[in-house]
Formats: sequence, structure tokens, C-alpha cells
Amino acid sequence: MDFNEAEEGKTRFLVPLQDQAHPFPPRSAPVFFNPRMEISRDATVVLASLLRPDHYLDAMGATGARGLRIANECGIGVTINDRDPVAVEVIRHNAAFTGLPVRVSCLDVNALLSSSRFAAVDLDPFGTPAPFIDSAIRGSERYLFITATDTAPLCGAHRRAGMRRYFATPINNEYHAETGLRVLLGAVVREAVKYDRGVVPLFCFAREHFIRLHLRLVPGAGAADRSLSRVGYVMQCPVCPFRAEQEGIAPVPSRCPACGSALQPNGPLWTGEIQDTSLLARMEGAMPGMVLGKKKDLQSLVAACSLELPLSWHYDYHALAKYFRTSPPPLEQVLDSLRSAGYAASRAHYSGTALKTDAPLSCLGEIFKKNR
Repeated sequence: MDFNEAEEGKTRFLVPLQDQAHPFPPRSAPVFFNPRMEISRDATVVLASLLRPDHYLDAMGATGARGLRIANECGIGVTINDRDPVAVEVIRHNAAFTGLPVRVSCLDVNALLSSSRFAAVDLDPFGTPAPFIDSAIRGSERYLFITATDTAPLCGAHRRAGMRRYFATPINNEYHAETGLRVLLGAVVREAVKYDRGVVPLFCFAREHFIRLHLRLVPGAGAADRSLSRVGYVMQCPVCPFRAEQEGIAPVPSRCPACGSALQPNGPLWTGEIQDTSLLARMEGAMPGMVLGKKKDLQSLVAACSLELPLSWHYDYHALAKYFRTSPPPLEQVLDSLRSAGYAASRAHYSGTALKTDAPLSCLGEIFKKNR
């Protein structure tokens, strides 16, 4: 097998040679490695350096890049696992190349997590994490990190796949990135509460083609009940822009207060906070002194997440302007006007045209028409 040498953060490792003429070069190699996910690995390195779990499992290691970085840049004990013997050969080769004392295993991840426990478990599959969430919860003592790249089922574009994998019926809407993130988080919560464990989101984001969750698991029936109480729906009007959160495992039929149409339930999904703002502040303080390839991008992402309202949906700025039949005023001007009127308002980290606010539609209409 031929290799290229790659470098992320302070870590150099080997990557199987990819065909750059391939439509998606990472799939052309015998073992998968996607350089576009460097920001996700950077985020995990920063978090792990602050959380300091005793032992970290890179459950689906592929080349082992993520686990190698945690071992090298955070000084944490690491196990890197993959069920593919070819991938494990690459991981062992990288462990020797870096000289890092990582443990390497070649097991089905569900089998491994049914027999072993780790302070932090990281699921980074190619596609859906759904078949592995239950065992990951059982195998995690404190922290659970999850990547999902099957955004179409999570966001409602592939509705039946979303129902099969996440027991949810997401609506393919203008805030689909938010929906996908919260559907995945809601699915994790429903798995965790079976074991009397609650879920506390630490740093969760949607970006490009993937969703990334960093979570803390809390033992106890009380913690589980508190988490379950934040599972609900976004009740979406199919006619006008009205939408509202509704808590509960089963949606209660209701009608739009603006136009009278029957509201459509979007979920079940998580309706609570998705960021630990005190931890994000620590991340912002730590990053300037760290070597990160995507430092500026990650700093911008963390800053945006810190300022974002914890609403389960947003309005699309241009869609609102079309609905109110007016040319859109500057978005910052709209945000300032909403805050001056006493309402909370923010952007969203995943979209440049997203507007989050608790203001009623009537107020939004007045502001759009006044500021045009």
C-alpha cells in the first residue's frame, strides 16, 4: 500500500494514496480519510484537552487520524478500533510511525462496547451512527461524541430512511440543518434514558455535509427525566412562516394562530440547549495557544455558537421578506430592531441567512416593512 504523509495540528501520520481524479478522492483509497473533516478533528482535540477524559476510544478509526491526534496533542490514553483488518494494519503502521503508545483493536464496534467501557467514546462512521448509538452509550462512562454524515434522512429529504434510523419524521424545511442536528440528539436521548442516564450537550454543530455532537452523559433517573422532558416537536405551519416548539413524546394536534391551518409536527427532536456556553468560552480562551490547521474557522464557529439562541428552528431571512412582500432590509438592522423592541434575536451558526427570534410574526412584519 502506498502512502502520503499528512499533518494536522501537531501530528504527522500516513494516509493511503488517493486518486485525485476520482469524484470523491477519499473513497478511492483502500482506507478512508477525508481532509475536509479536519475542523471536526480540531474541535475534538480542543474539547478533549479541556475535558481530560481518562481514556478515549476512537471507535471507527480508519487511518486512526483522530485518535492519534488525541493521544499526541492531549496526552490522553487512547484506544483506536476498526473492524476492517486493512484499516487496522494502517492504524498499527501509523502508531509505529508516530511512536505513540495507543492501543489498537480489530473488533466490531458493538461487540467492543458491549464488553468494555471508556471515559469517552467517539463514533465517526461513514454514514449513519444509528446502529451504534445504543452500545456507545453503554460503553461510555462520561462523554459521547458522534458524527453523522447521513444528513438527508436526518433533515427530512429521505423521509422513510429518517423514520427507520431515528424513529422520527423530520420535515424538509428551510431550517433543515437545525432539524437534523436536533433529530440526531433526540434519538441519542431516547436511547440513553433507557439506562437511566441523562444527556447534556456540550458543543454541537452542523456544517457542510455533517453533524457533530459532543455530549456528557449523566447517571440517574432524575437526569434521564430532565433530558426526556426536552424531547418534543417543532409544530410547523404548511401555509405561513409560523412555527413553535411543543414538548412531549407524542405531538398534540393544534392549529396555526396566524392563519388557522393544521400544524405539522417536525420530530421528535431535542428542544433544549445545544451548547455549554461556559465550555465554549474556555475553548475560545484555549485556541490561540494551540496548533490547529482550521483554527480561524473553528474560532468563528465557536463564537457563532456562543451567541446563538437555543431555539429549535429559524426563519430564513429572504423567505420572510417574500412572505411580507417587501425587499429585505439588512439582517443586522433587523436583529438590532428586534432587540430594541425587547425580543431575543440572533443568527445561526450554520447559515448566513438564518434569523432566530422569539418575536411574533406580526412584530417581524412591522420591522421588515419599517426597515426596508
